Amino acid sequence: MAEHEHVPHVRVAVIGSGFGGLGAAVRLRREGVTDFVVLERASGIGGTWRDNSYPGCACDVPSHLYSFSFAPNPDWPRTFSGQEHIRAYLEHVADVFGLRPHLRFDSEVKVMTWDAGKLHWAIETGSGPLTADVVVSATGPLSDPRIPEVPGLDGFPGKIFHSARWDHDYDLRGKRVAMIGTGASAIQIVPEIQPVVGRLTLFQRTPPWVMPRVDREISALERRLHRALPFTTQLRRGFLWGIRELQVQAFTKHPDELGLVERMARRNLARAVKDPALRAMLTPDYRIGCKRILLSNTYYPALTRPNVEVVASGLSEIRGSTLVAADGTESEADAIVFGTGFHVTDMPIADRVVGAEGRTLARTWSGGMKALRGATAAGFPNWMSIIGPNTGLGNSSMILMIESQLNYMADYLRQLEVLGGRVALDARPGAVDAWNHKVQERMKRTVWNTGGCTSWYLDASGRNTTIWPGTTTEFRSATRRVDLGEYEVVRAPRTAEPGEQPAGTRTEARA
Repeated sequence: MAEHEHVPHVRVAVIGSGFGGLGAAVRLRREGVTDFVVLERASGIGGTWRDNSYPGCACDVPSHLYSFSFAPNPDWPRTFSGQEHIRAYLEHVADVFGLRPHLRFDSEVKVMTWDAGKLHWAIETGSGPLTADVVVSATGPLSDPRIPEVPGLDGFPGKIFHSARWDHDYDLRGKRVAMIGTGASAIQIVPEIQPVVGRLTLFQRTPPWVMPRVDREISALERRLHRALPFTTQLRRGFLWGIRELQVQAFTKHPDELGLVERMARRNLARAVKDPALRAMLTPDYRIGCKRILLSNTYYPALTRPNVEVVASGLSEIRGSTLVAADGTESEADAIVFGTGFHVTDMPIADRVVGAEGRTLARTWSGGMKALRGATAAGFPNWMSIIGPNTGLGNSSMILMIESQLNYMADYLRQLEVLGGRVALDARPGAVDAWNHKVQERMKRTVWNTGGCTSWYLDASGRNTTIWPGTTTEFRSATRRVDLGEYEVVRAPRTAEPGEQPAGTRTEARA
């Protein structure tokens, strides 16, 4: 890049335009910060609710809880919303809060590098370079699809796609389709495509626990009431939130209390599946809650249809159009749909963030992701994650966690203003380690660690770096304020002497 070329500079660069990124944008404007951009790699907003448009895609958190507290929607059509309604809601938020001028589409972040001399981030994007004082990374854990490396996959003559990259131009009618995986996406896809495909083969490594989905249309009367009396929407949201807060203890401290829920799930399976062999195949051997409890009224019935075969084993090899399971079962397919999840504990964005020591975030996290209060990482000044390590939930709405992290972001920016001048905050390694140790100690007794399953919550070394082991109230309290004692203050460097390498001046912050 030529020295004289002008590179745009902003106070804050937000990465991603899903719930986290749009929420950050709204909060920035409400805090009086208007010098910011939202960098989005795609050509539209929505994040995971833009990418996932597969048949039957819907949320498993009730609509009135899966929305921003500052942007209630009295017009949700169903108690559990479909993908199209959630995406429309996000478009509405972008319009109502005036976010459109801040959005930069087709601007995938290639690399961002901390410049210690200038105390800012240099960001290379698909639409050109820019610099930013602060980066808020809201790329989300469910954004980069994971397709397993299966021997012979390259030689498969048919159609292949991931649930998050659904090919709507490919007609499944009459085709032999293999569904790989039995997670939240698969149990929504299977009932939708089963009636139209010629044959459906489900490759199941581990059966999920499935509970009934208590979904219904929200009546016109209810919607009128919510519009006329906004506090009724708040009451509804509060009720849904309160129930889930009360449930947390069973997941985090007393997994044995989940026995009743497990019996209900077994009854749900017994009602829908009469064939004892199939029922045995679909019965999990781990404690309910260890993997995310799935909600469906149609998944089990679909598996009993004559054109469906359940293979109780993972896909291990592909020979031409023949799919071979780990147990040796062979089946023919014209199309393969991977419902195999995302890069969660090895987020690709981490390879593109280069910190103060010239080291990538991925390298820093090579022993496992960890961030102070789920937000900041040592050696990465003025960089913050929304939905960072150990902020996920196993039974409630991620929007609650996002809003807590937005509180932290807002106070972080206030602290920078109070400190004044060219300044950055860098999380102290000791503070990050202390926070992470506390979280991992609490994690030891949770159902996610003791339930006897291997889930996407765990990283390659078996550590749970994904889930928050407490209530949303506890997390909100922990992220209400930035404790300056947990940070080093990095000041702009003095002018370097000839031959001297300039560097930021670090001091320990005092609260």
